[in-house]
Amino acid sequence: MKGPPFLIASGLIAAALASPAGAQTYQPPYAAYPGGAPAAIADQHRYENDRLRNQAETNAAFARQLQTETQLRRLEIEAARQPTLTPAPQARPLYSLEQERSLREGAAARLEQTQSGMKQIDDWLDRPR
Repeated sequence: MKGPPFLIASGLIAAALASPAGAQTYQPPYAAYPGGAPAAIADQHRYENDRLRNQAETNAAFARQLQTETQLRRLEIEAARQPTLTPAPQARPLYSLEQERSLREGAAARLEQTQSGMKQIDDWLDRPR
Protein backbone atom coordinates (compact mmCIF):
# COMPACT_ATOMS: atom_id res chain seq x y z
CA MET A 1 0.00 0.00 0.00
CA LYS A 2 2.88 2.26 0.61
CA GLY A 3 4.21 1.90 -2.87
CA PRO A 4 1.49 3.41 -5.08
CA PRO A 5 0.97 6.76 -3.22
CA PHE A 6 4.72 7.31 -3.11
CA LEU A 7 5.01 6.58 -6.80
CA ILE A 8 2.17 8.94 -7.60
CA ALA A 9 3.72 11.76 -5.58
CA SER A 10 7.14 11.27 -7.17
CA GLY A 11 5.53 11.21 -10.59
CA LEU A 12 3.77 14.49 -9.95
CA ILE A 13 7.02 16.09 -8.85
CA ALA A 14 8.84 14.85 -11.94
CA ALA A 15 6.05 16.14 -14.18
CA ALA A 16 6.14 19.55 -12.51
CA LEU A 17 9.87 19.82 -13.03
CA ALA A 18 9.56 18.81 -16.65
CA SER A 19 6.97 21.50 -17.43
CA PRO A 20 8.10 24.88 -18.77
CA ALA A 21 7.15 26.62 -15.51
CA GLY A 22 9.35 24.27 -13.47
CA ALA A 23 12.22 24.53 -15.90
CA GLN A 24 12.76 28.29 -15.49
CA THR A 25 16.35 29.30 -15.21
CA TYR A 26 17.71 31.01 -12.10
CA GLN A 27 17.93 34.80 -12.33
CA PRO A 28 19.98 36.68 -9.75
CA PRO A 29 18.18 39.36 -7.79
CA TYR A 30 17.96 42.75 -9.51
CA ALA A 31 18.73 41.19 -12.88
CA ALA A 32 16.03 43.27 -14.56
CA TYR A 33 17.22 46.47 -12.84
CA PRO A 34 19.12 48.86 -15.11
CA GLY A 35 22.72 48.73 -13.98
CA GLY A 36 22.25 45.42 -12.17
CA ALA A 37 22.62 44.65 -8.51
CA PRO A 38 25.17 47.38 -7.65
CA ALA A 39 22.93 50.13 -9.04
CA ALA A 40 19.88 48.69 -7.25
CA ILE A 41 21.74 48.53 -3.93
CA ALA A 42 23.05 52.08 -4.42
CA ASP A 43 19.50 53.30 -5.09
CA GLN A 44 18.24 51.53 -1.96
CA HIS A 45 20.96 53.24 0.09
CA ARG A 46 20.12 56.61 -1.47
CA TYR A 47 16.41 56.19 -0.70
CA GLU A 48 17.14 55.14 2.88
CA ASN A 49 19.52 58.10 3.39
CA ASP A 50 16.86 60.47 2.04
CA ARG A 51 14.26 58.94 4.37
CA LEU A 52 16.58 59.29 7.37
CA ARG A 53 17.48 62.87 6.42
CA ASN A 54 13.80 63.81 6.14
CA GLN A 55 13.08 62.17 9.48
CA ALA A 56 15.98 64.08 11.11
CA GLU A 57 14.73 67.38 9.66
CA THR A 58 11.23 66.66 10.97
CA ASN A 59 12.60 65.83 14.42
CA ALA A 60 14.73 69.01 14.44
CA ALA A 61 11.73 71.16 13.46
CA PHE A 62 9.66 69.55 16.21
CA ALA A 63 12.46 70.17 18.75
CA ARG A 64 12.64 73.84 17.71
CA GLN A 65 8.88 74.15 18.11
CA LEU A 66 9.01 72.60 21.58
CA GLN A 67 11.89 74.89 22.56
CA THR A 68 9.94 77.97 21.45
CA GLU A 69 6.84 76.83 23.35
CA THR A 70 8.97 76.17 26.43
CA GLN A 71 10.50 79.65 26.30
CA LEU A 72 7.07 81.25 25.94
CA ARG A 73 5.67 79.24 28.85
CA ARG A 74 8.68 80.13 30.99
CA LEU A 75 8.19 83.83 30.24
CA GLU A 76 4.51 83.52 31.16
CA ILE A 77 5.39 81.90 34.48
CA GLU A 78 8.04 84.52 35.27
CA ALA A 79 5.62 87.30 34.39
CA ALA A 80 3.02 85.80 36.71
CA ARG A 81 5.54 85.71 39.57
CA GLN A 82 6.40 89.41 39.44
CA PRO A 83 4.39 91.39 41.97
CA THR A 84 2.25 94.18 40.70
CA LEU A 85 3.80 97.53 41.40
CA THR A 86 1.80 99.68 43.78
CA PRO A 87 1.88 103.39 43.19
CA ALA A 88 4.01 105.39 45.61
CA PRO A 89 2.00 107.13 48.31
CA GLN A 90 1.33 110.74 47.61
CA ALA A 91 3.22 113.31 49.57
CA ARG A 92 1.36 114.58 52.63
CA PRO A 93 0.27 118.16 52.29
CA LEU A 94 2.02 120.72 54.44
CA TYR A 95 0.18 121.87 57.56
CA SER A 96 0.64 124.77 59.91
CA LEU A 97 2.78 124.31 63.05
CA GLU A 98 -0.29 123.88 65.27
CA GLN A 99 -1.73 121.22 62.97
CA GLU A 100 1.61 119.40 62.81
CA ARG A 101 1.86 119.41 66.63
CA SER A 102 -1.67 118.04 67.03
CA LEU A 103 -0.95 115.28 64.47
CA ARG A 104 2.24 114.30 66.33
CA GLU A 105 0.45 114.29 69.69
CA GLY A 106 -2.36 112.16 68.26
CA ALA A 107 0.15 109.67 66.82
CA ALA A 108 1.98 109.53 70.16
CA ALA A 109 -1.31 108.92 72.01
CA ARG A 110 -2.24 106.09 69.61
CA LEU A 111 1.21 104.53 70.03
CA GLU A 112 0.96 104.74 73.83
CA GLN A 113 -2.50 103.17 73.79
CA THR A 114 -1.27 100.33 71.56
CA GLN A 115 1.77 99.75 73.74
CA SER A 116 -0.34 99.69 76.90
CA GLY A 117 -2.46 96.93 75.37
CA MET A 118 0.68 95.05 74.44
CA LYS A 119 2.08 95.49 77.95
CA GLN A 120 -0.93 93.65 79.37
CA ILE A 121 -0.27 90.76 76.97
CA ASP A 122 3.46 90.76 77.79
CA ASP A 123 2.70 90.78 81.54
CA TRP A 124 0.33 87.87 81.11
CA LEU A 125 2.94 85.91 79.10
CA ASP A 126 5.66 86.67 81.66
CA ARG A 127 3.50 85.62 84.65
CA PRO A 128 5.01 83.10 87.08
CA ARG A 129 3.88 79.57 86.51
